[in-house]
Amino acid sequence: MRLTDADGFQEPSSYDSGPEAGPSSFGLDGVVGRPMGITNGHGASTNGYSNGTSGPGCGPHQPSHTRKASSSSIARVNLPGTTLYDDTFVDREEFVRLVIQSLRDVGYIESAATLEAESGYTMETSEVSKFRQYVLDGAWEQAETMLVRLGVSDEEGLWEVRFLISQQKYLELLEEENTTAALHVLRNEIAPLDVDPDQLHSLSSLMMCTDVADLRQRAGWDGVSGSSRRRLLSHLQQYIPSSLMIPPRRLSTLLGHSLQYQRANCLYHNAPLSLTSPNPKSSFTLYADHQCDKDKCFPRVTTTILEGHVDEVWAIEWSHCGRRLASAGSDRCAVIWRIGPETDSSIRTYSAEHVLRDHTFPVGYLAWSLDDSVLLTASEHTIKMWNTKTGMHIRALDAHNDTVTSLAWLPDGSGFISGGLDRKIILWDADGKQRDTWGTTSIRVTDLAITPDFTRVVAVGMHYLASLPSSGGNGRGESVTPPTGGGGAHPHNATNGSTGSENRMIIYDLATKQTEASIRLDGELTSVKISYDSQFALINQAPDEIHLWDLSTGRIARKFTGQRQGRHVIRSCFGGIDGNFIVSGSEDGNVYVWHRDTGTLLEVLTGHGAGSVNSVTWNPMNERMFASCSDDNTIRIWEAPEVQEPILTSEQDLEETAGKGKGKSRERWDGEGGSNPRPAPL
Repeated sequence: MRLTDADGFQEPSSYDSGPEAGPSSFGLDGVVGRPMGITNGHGASTNGYSNGTSGPGCGPHQPSHTRKASSSSIARVNLPGTTLYDDTFVDREEFVRLVIQSLRDVGYIESAATLEAESGYTMETSEVSKFRQYVLDGAWEQAETMLVRLGVSDEEGLWEVRFLISQQKYLELLEEENTTAALHVLRNEIAPLDVDPDQLHSLSSLMMCTDVADLRQRAGWDGVSGSSRRRLLSHLQQYIPSSLMIPPRRLSTLLGHSLQYQRANCLYHNAPLSLTSPNPKSSFTLYADHQCDKDKCFPRVTTTILEGHVDEVWAIEWSHCGRRLASAGSDRCAVIWRIGPETDSSIRTYSAEHVLRDHTFPVGYLAWSLDDSVLLTASEHTIKMWNTKTGMHIRALDAHNDTVTSLAWLPDGSGFISGGLDRKIILWDADGKQRDTWGTTSIRVTDLAITPDFTRVVAVGMHYLASLPSSGGNGRGESVTPPTGGGGAHPHNATNGSTGSENRMIIYDLATKQTEASIRLDGELTSVKISYDSQFALINQAPDEIHLWDLSTGRIARKFTGQRQGRHVIRSCFGGIDGNFIVSGSEDGNVYVWHRDTGTLLEVLTGHGAGSVNSVTWNPMNERMFASCSDDNTIRIWEAPEVQEPILTSEQDLEETAGKGKGKSRERWDGEGGSNPRPAPL
């Protein structure tokens, strides 16, 4: 909006308020022509910012530095047109007003005043300033009247405004222990608004509060001396046209949207969303569009190969600290690898810390406790608990009577859940005592996961059909019901069996164990992972597809194709700093990486030998590292490239590095749990 005085400059009204009160947080202290004497409701005469230390002669409305020119000497600049540039759609007035708001917000009060004088635009009218001050001062009648003058005219909007103001008035009277006046407001102002009975009852119950602290706690309100009036102002502002009262920090919001858009369109984005990152490779800047360099940010190079398993490796899982990696497979043992810190830009040490041998059958699943002190392993129908510090076996859990296919710790670390082909889902406490059960489910569970927000359990599997035969085959994908004691087919093998089987994803409420949704899916379901924000479920679905399901809508958000999966259990994962990568192994021996939001296939990473890449897992503490395991008996660590590609040195060099990785060697354990690096062909 234009200044009304075309020849001179009249200082606009004060905009003092707290940082949450509205678009302008600071007043024009120290400038002539200040009308109305408006304050921020707390008796403050300044905005909390100064451009120097106050000296003699610096009054409350006088800046602490010397002004070189009075505001009346600033010449008005009249520009043609209404847009910021001739070839853009950006309105010049809107842009300038947002700049003025931003200058005030950060404390450049005189710069904002100068811009108003030179441009002829004011950030807001005196009516808006008055309304803000009425709310902050608790002048409720004047505030309500001013809202109508500011354009709040629709019936629903006026109802909301009156309720919010009356509610604040009611709470403040209760805080003052003026129950008579509070009761009057409740009966004569709030009740006639046809408020929901439950809400009205909740408000009336506050009259029984024993003291002010009890009132604030029960009402979720911090009182007059807190930020309640500023929050009220923020709510009321939603009903005022934004062209009159600019939303708080609007320019900053727009810049944030721009950065988010750039991040979403950066296919290899793997850097913190920060303007102040100490790492120049990962910081955002306003000076240029953001684009991650995949050669610096994306882990696409094998830096270490861990060897030691004598048969196929089926499962791998990082500890929560990101410094240890557990692996397991068909050789009936699990290994805990310790990953040391980088000692320089090209060396990282690896060692087999513990070898957990006490398994009668192959090990198909692993799960770390929240504090990484306990590792769970699933071998046929038995769950074993291990002390990760000592490598000692704690106890065995035998509540399942068929293959245990999944383990998941509760997000608070208080226990874990197991699922199996026996159609059981069991809740255990952290000590391994059975706490609860889902009873007999409708599916033979092949995998399950708990949402990080602690609300849901998502399980996938084959719908139970009593007429299905048991073949007892020994090959992958040859058994419908793996025998419980004979070591036949294992959960690593697909359990498709009859083409008449029905596969389902079931979403349970974690607290009530009730089914929220049961969705029939085509193809065999072998794996489920949940996104960090609990919004998506990632499901491997044979043949040759991975589906991303939106848990809030129960619909497929995206499909990922290109990898090969027909006979084997393959477990995929989310990856990257924002979970914006989808990573999966494949029966062709490669690792596939897609961009989650677009479905674009980004990388096909080669390196593993013959056979299937069975599982991948992203390091939770290092966004530029993940691991994969394969039928070639190895585990590969993938990291962002350094100066040189990984090389294999001579046996003498390997002995000298004592198992140091980052492309320097492969790591083996020697059968006694010790580290024994030795060369092996790529």
